[in-house]
Amino acid sequence: MDLVFLLLLPFAGALVAALLPTHARTTAATWAAVVSGAGLAWVLWLMPALQAGTVLREEYRWIPSAGINLVVRMDGLAWMFALLVTGIGLLVAVYARYYMSQGDPVPRFFAFFLAFMGAMLGVVLAGNLVQMVFFWELTSLFSFLLIGYWHHRKDARRGARMALTVTGAGGLCLLAGVLMLGHIAGSYDLDAVLAAGERIQAHALYTPMLALVLLGAFTKSAQFPFQFWLPRAMAAPTPVSSYLHSATMVKAGVFLLARLWPALAGTPEWFWWVGSAGLITLVLGAGAAMFQNDLKGLLAYSTISHLGLITLLLGMGGRLAAVAAVFHVMNHATFKASLFMAAGIIDHETGTRDLRRLSGLRRAMPITAALAFVASAAMAGVPLLNGFLSKEMFFAETVELRGNVWLDWGLPIAATVAGVFAVVYSLRFAGVFWGPPARDLPLTPHEPARWMRVPVEVLVLLCLLVGMVPQWSIGSALALAARPVVGGDLPHYSLALWHGWGKPLMMSLVALVGGVALDAVLRALRKRGYLRQPPLGRWLNGERMFLRTLLALDQGGRWALARLSTRRLQPQMLLLVLAAVAAATTALWHGGVSWGHRERVPANLEFALLWLMGGLSALGAAQQAKFHRLAALVMTGVVGLCVSLTFLWFSAPDLALTQLTVEVVTTILFLLGLRWLPRRLPEQNPREGLRVRVRRGRDGVIAIVAGTGMAVLAYAMMTRPAPQSISPFFIDRALPEGGGANVVNVMLVDFRGFDTLGEITVLGIVALTVYALLRRFRPPREVVELPPQQLAVPPDLVSDLINPRTAQDTALGYLMVPAVLVRLLMSVIVVAAAYLFLRGHNAPGGGFVAGLVVAIAFVAQYIVGGTLWVESHLPLRVTRWIAVGLVLALGTGLGSLFWGYPFLTTHTAHLTLPVVGELHVASALFFDAGVFATVVGSTLLILTALAHQSVRSHRQSPERTVSAGTDPAEVG
Repeated sequence: MDLVFLLLLPFAGALVAALLPTHARTTAATWAAVVSGAGLAWVLWLMPALQAGTVLREEYRWIPSAGINLVVRMDGLAWMFALLVTGIGLLVAVYARYYMSQGDPVPRFFAFFLAFMGAMLGVVLAGNLVQMVFFWELTSLFSFLLIGYWHHRKDARRGARMALTVTGAGGLCLLAGVLMLGHIAGSYDLDAVLAAGERIQAHALYTPMLALVLLGAFTKSAQFPFQFWLPRAMAAPTPVSSYLHSATMVKAGVFLLARLWPALAGTPEWFWWVGSAGLITLVLGAGAAMFQNDLKGLLAYSTISHLGLITLLLGMGGRLAAVAAVFHVMNHATFKASLFMAAGIIDHETGTRDLRRLSGLRRAMPITAALAFVASAAMAGVPLLNGFLSKEMFFAETVELRGNVWLDWGLPIAATVAGVFAVVYSLRFAGVFWGPPARDLPLTPHEPARWMRVPVEVLVLLCLLVGMVPQWSIGSALALAARPVVGGDLPHYSLALWHGWGKPLMMSLVALVGGVALDAVLRALRKRGYLRQPPLGRWLNGERMFLRTLLALDQGGRWALARLSTRRLQPQMLLLVLAAVAAATTALWHGGVSWGHRERVPANLEFALLWLMGGLSALGAAQQAKFHRLAALVMTGVVGLCVSLTFLWFSAPDLALTQLTVEVVTTILFLLGLRWLPRRLPEQNPREGLRVRVRRGRDGVIAIVAGTGMAVLAYAMMTRPAPQSISPFFIDRALPEGGGANVVNVMLVDFRGFDTLGEITVLGIVALTVYALLRRFRPPREVVELPPQQLAVPPDLVSDLINPRTAQDTALGYLMVPAVLVRLLMSVIVVAAAYLFLRGHNAPGGGFVAGLVVAIAFVAQYIVGGTLWVESHLPLRVTRWIAVGLVLALGTGLGSLFWGYPFLTTHTAHLTLPVVGELHVASALFFDAGVFATVVGSTLLILTALAHQSVRSHRQSPERTVSAGTDPAEVG
């Protein structure tokens, strides 16, 4: 369980952080640091086992028949990324304590932060491809929340939406690619996929699968042409940028490339697609970074460039290049995180990040200046720092690669040019500490708080240690992380500081000297007003292409909607029914319809009369629906009652109970909703009336044809035997495997429990959405005016129209008798609901029906006592019912995983209790309790939200106030 606890630790920490007080900055930061530190210690503790050659793996069955299990797996590569996620997470948590303002809701920030950490750990520890995609999309979701944390700022909202759109769309492409990859390999298990490299590359679907997988990786790691979202994400707080863009989110894409490298690399498609994207991103990102005027913008484009460098190394296909890529992932995380934190310190202490306003800060911030200078030098690839070593390996690989003449010469030249650009933007970042002291800054610059600088000091120390004693400091970790990538024995490589004179060293020297010279030239040109924007930046603007694409999609959707849709329901239904009739007619045109040979059931006069009544009620409801809605609603209820009796007739009491309770609830819902529909009057124009009658006649003919066709098809199907019916499966297994005799309930809470979990989740979401929408609902004026029967309040009535909270009771006058009955029946109904709930596993009943019965009992109190009076005397907290229900249902499913069984597996126990005797208890009982609570909460939330609109309309009514003592005759 070590890996599972490591994975769940940040999510549990996020829940705790979310419950802290709004301004508990120190407590929240301390808690986040403790959680991150515990995760870091856990990862380090697992290192000896991994060095011994063991791949740690924990598997929990979920959907074994589909090959989808919950697998948590750690090898050297996953260990290295987990180390970065938790280690830099710890430093960022400490840093954020001093960066975030006391006015910010800091616990919310750390809740998002820890949840993102958990999602990232889920990606790197996933041993199943589908599971990895799930956590992949979670990283997009939580990064959206982190980037848009300062949601009051427009740039933060736009940057968050852009990041979510690009990375979320890439995640969908990745899902499609993963499904194809699992199909090719015959399994979604990561070990099986990595072992099937030859079969995957020889398959006909390799090319489209690779394209989809690469789209997911490129969008996440901001590779060309998707690099534009990353600079816009700089609107996030600096701790977010330091974490997401150094060690976590943007590294997820290169992690995916490294993870699947043994199975997918080595083909021409991989070489050209991955290598080309990496090379273009490397050069363009570095070129754009030189011209940025914002510190974080410069670091964002430099991050894009370094991600391109890693992608290019992985795209080359060589084993030594893959080792260099892993090495640069580690080095980049250290110097880039420290630089982002240094940029945040500058912004925090000076009030600006504008490079044109900053200079001479070394006098006011000497320690920060020294730290930032070392980190900038590491980013530039200066010797004796960690960035120099991995960049030397990169230069060596570009020289060693052999292809055509253009590749042999072009790749080293492009790499050297990118190195020159890196020196330029590194010098520009460090330049804020040199020159004359800046004037007119928003704040007087000074050194930050001691502990705000400690994370930067730790990271800079790592840059120095790796650069000076690489074999001692990082040699074993690099070997451990690189071995799973190359898929076997490591190639020979050396981490020595001196490899003699050669082409890689000459390329490094050219980059350093050329970078210094180019920086001097650009400074001179900027002083004269030239080159304020990157050359060709207008033509290579991916953001503009993205926005134009969104605009084109929006305009295309509006055009299609205007021509293919209408706001009226009747034309839409007409098109749907005509399409269904046309499709059925086409399918049956040649073969026709014939009856089967199944034994017929004798006709029954009572059943025929029942459906005759139901059919007439349906016709009456359709005829009265436009101008007499209440009559139509009553007849619709008769139809529902006929359906309930039909279920009972055919020995389906569970369905009959459900239909009956749903009918009651929906009738109340319609009554509350009809209150807000304006009254409709028949057309007075004879021509309009004729046209309406013609349209109704046409619709009637189409409805008769469609209904008759469905009846014929249904009869043709029911007269045939069903040899492949799934019914025997459930009937035979309900009791021995599900532990219950009620097949319907066992299906809902056991065999198809995952479907039920999804359904109650949707039900809760719908209820909360209805509640949120109705809070802002403002009805039109013509329906706000009170009807005469509500204006003429009897003198002895105290309802929720008059002082409901101060009244001793509202059930007076003509409401007294129903009030007494309803309140007496309350306890009876609750007991009946408990009976239905407890017997549901072996007899008709269950959590859904019991929940509706309890909801009806409470709604009856609202009808008699009034909304506000009931809520003032009986606070139900319906949203908590929904939350408790979902947590209980989910917890029941996770409990089976805890014991090593597939998700939502049912277990049955027989307990012997004093007096009670033997008691049959199934774990599905707790799941059904979750269904019960969710149904009660969701039903009451929707109905009471509508009821509150009626109460609000009384308060907002333009009519004059009417009291209990007003004479009804005075009301006009």
